[in-house]
Amino acid sequence: MQDKTRQDSARQDSAPDHKARKRLAALKAALADAHKTLKLGFGFALWDGATVPADWPAEGLRIRVADEGVFASLMRRPKLDTLIEAHVAGRIEIENGTIFDLAAARPEGKSGKLARKLSKMKLLRAAGLFLFAPRNAPPALGGIEDDASRRSGAAETNRENVSYHYDVSNAFYRLFLDDEMVYTCAYFQPDWHDDLDRAQRDKLDMICRKLRLQPGDRFLDIGCGWGALICHAARHYGVYATGVTLSKEQAALATEKAERLGLSERVRVELKDYRALDQEFDKIASIGMFEHVGIDNHRDYFAAIHRLLRPRGLYLHHAISRPAKGDDKAFRKMRAEYKALVRYIFPGGELDHLGMSIANLERTKFEVHDVEGWREHYARTTRLWFERLHANRAAAEAEVGPEKTRMWLLYLAGCSLAFERSAVGIFQTLVSRRAKGPAGLPPSRAHLYAPASPSAAGAGDQGVT
Repeated sequence: MQDKTRQDSARQDSAPDHKARKRLAALKAALADAHKTLKLGFGFALWDGATVPADWPAEGLRIRVADEGVFASLMRRPKLDTLIEAHVAGRIEIENGTIFDLAAARPEGKSGKLARKLSKMKLLRAAGLFLFAPRNAPPALGGIEDDASRRSGAAETNRENVSYHYDVSNAFYRLFLDDEMVYTCAYFQPDWHDDLDRAQRDKLDMICRKLRLQPGDRFLDIGCGWGALICHAARHYGVYATGVTLSKEQAALATEKAERLGLSERVRVELKDYRALDQEFDKIASIGMFEHVGIDNHRDYFAAIHRLLRPRGLYLHHAISRPAKGDDKAFRKMRAEYKALVRYIFPGGELDHLGMSIANLERTKFEVHDVEGWREHYARTTRLWFERLHANRAAAEAEVGPEKTRMWLLYLAGCSLAFERSAVGIFQTLVSRRAKGPAGLPPSRAHLYAPASPSAAGAGDQGVT
């Protein structure tokens, strides 16, 4: 009787092991078929120490999966969020390369067409076996669930959205930004160089030139970040600059920077909503802030800019956009990548298309003078940010933890690839507050690329250093 009890117990103990081995064998068969059929340029390393294909070189690009729960989660919830959560938790890792290498190694063609080439029998067998396997670890980062309230435009909600992204840690952002801490698209000229500090200085100068900043101008930067633009404009163009932000971390650093550079009399940083301002400005810039406003609030946003800008004053609108769709209802449907971005990175974020921006500018009584696309500039900027953060990964993990570091690396790489593939774009649009008569602008763009004007150069020599 005791022998039979021990045998039954042994069979019960071995049952889970047998099921796990069966699942693993089915998975290896499905992955091997996918690798051969699709001619993948990367392999797989599984939790039992095996690789697929079996002869895949140890130094080759591969995806390492830490436990079978990753596939069990994907069977129950086959969504992009599931993959992101597994990667952020360290349960899926890219070895011997980065996400850029992985993107280059994937097969060309649409996912649906590629999937039809695979063995359905092997896929269904593996899927069926993993459907009831344990999922193990919970999500590493919950993110913020997106709904319409996140884009309501309410002041408190805006502060929460901004704080989630920008108040991570100034020290963390220093690990991948340039010396001036500019967290928007750089401008590369005259060629595609790799000097991020130079490219960001050139961007700041290009903004000042487009706005034709002159000594004594009252200049407003909406969403001023860590103060790079307002300090640059005050130092080199002699303006009186005001910057507004909803991020406490940014406001503190921008204020400290202005004081350190001796610009306190020319630069003011305010921790407030731009709508609370009540003075008039000669020139206004919004560089990478508009994405936080929300499409339903765009008309009100431009109306506020119109109220703050003097007649014939210039406004530079610098914003990311998406290609337009057949109608605005279709345009506002959010793809999986978009939903992941607003959940984990930019809560409340929403992109319009260029036509929508220009229409709303004209509806709120602005005259459009110039539109310039910077898509490839941002693809390069985000690629350089990724490379810097990847090189400083250990320091980043010490500052904000491995989960947030993995998330930011994924976000920067994903953005770079999206810009590279023109899934998103970015435009600088120069407008003036509409008035009758001449706009007072030069007849060509030549002034943007000529040496700095004497007035601008002189501003930097008048003790403003």
